[in-house]
Amino acid sequence: MATMILANASVTGTAGYAQRIKTSGHEIAADEPEKRGGTNTGPSPYELMLSSLGACTAITMRMYADRKQWALGTIDVKLRLVKEGDEAPHVERRIAFGERLDQEQRDKLLEIADKTPVTKALAPGLAIRTTFD
Repeated sequence: MATMILANASVTGTAGYAQRIKTSGHEIAADEPEKRGGTNTGPSPYELMLSSLGACTAITMRMYADRKQWALGTIDVKLRLVKEGDEAPHVERRIAFGERLDQEQRDKLLEIADKTPVTKALAPGLAIRTTFD
């Protein structure tokens, strides 16, 4: 089976928790909030993860709806990473649409949400293979 690179990112930090992220010609910041010892110069790594999941959810739903010629209007995806007691953390994802949808459309889009690429990568636990240069 051929290897396919799905994404690349380069992350650099020189001091403290603030990091510069470069990917596909874009640069963004990541940091921790001040209450956790950071300088709050960008979203936390968990916030970036949730942002990626939300963006992938909205993009995939829009692609599907466009093929079906369904008007969704604004897609609003709200996400929270929640940890309750000793249980593993889980994501709560709430989706709203600017246009009114019938139950069949809502059911199909709920099914699509669980099939988005980032959802499929995160849901079962993502293997991470680490090496040193």
